[in-house]
Amino acid sequence: MNWRARLLALDGMMPALDDTGRLAWGTLADAPDDAELVFLGLDEGKACFAAVPPHGDSRPRMANPALWSLMAALSPEDLALYGGARSLVDWHARHRFCAACGGDTRIAKGGWQRDCPAEQGGCEAQHFPRTDPVTIMLVEHGGKLMLGRGLGWPEGRFSALAGFVEPGESIEEAVAREVLEESGVRVRDVSYVASQPWPFPSQLMIGCHSHADDDVLTIDETEMAEVRWFTRAEVQAALAGEEGAAFTAPPPHAIAHHLLHWWIGA
Repeated sequence: MNWRARLLALDGMMPALDDTGRLAWGTLADAPDDAELVFLGLDEGKACFAAVPPHGDSRPRMANPALWSLMAALSPEDLALYGGARSLVDWHARHRFCAACGGDTRIAKGGWQRDCPAEQGGCEAQHFPRTDPVTIMLVEHGGKLMLGRGLGWPEGRFSALAGFVEPGESIEEAVAREVLEESGVRVRDVSYVASQPWPFPSQLMIGCHSHADDDVLTIDETEMAEVRWFTRAEVQAALAGEEGAAFTAPPPHAIAHHLLHWWIGA
């Protein structure tokens, strides 16, 4: 055992924090004897690992307010590290059996692969951590911005519309389809703005901007609680956290927050 190696402290899938509010670290001796270890990388020459928990967590982010609060308190560096570790160990926890033959799989290549070993009667399939592409888009018309509140979200919390990219779709097609499905609005001139990995459980958020042909809304009530148009002044007030703002903006660690700032400055 390398005394220089570090183990990310996790309570299930929740990050543990030290007295300074940073991610807490232990040693490999803190890992359960039967735990699978995932190699996260090197930090100042020290190998960093995370232990795969007994169970994964594919619940939506809003289902765990405590985690939401913890993530908001992490520094950008710690948030990126925790997000990557969370996605990886969650995938391992939920993929212990082969999708091809149902046999037991085992960790390989430092945790960046799982194998179905022939010596255990397996089919020799190799499995790799997945990343699901999701478009998250600003829709603009007449100087106003379309934002939505998903089902189960707190009252007043609005964000950019978002949805998974389906097989065979381009990013531009996914943006147009999702906006049409959720709001009934047709969009054009889709452009890329920025991206962000999002560990719930393992998405890549692809931030885009688009223009709507009109502002008439037909809301899909099976997905959205509200969809509204907001003026530039209303968006600015929400981002500033002003009392009486028209809506509550996404938190600073979410790409939607940065997309709103980008739009204000565009």
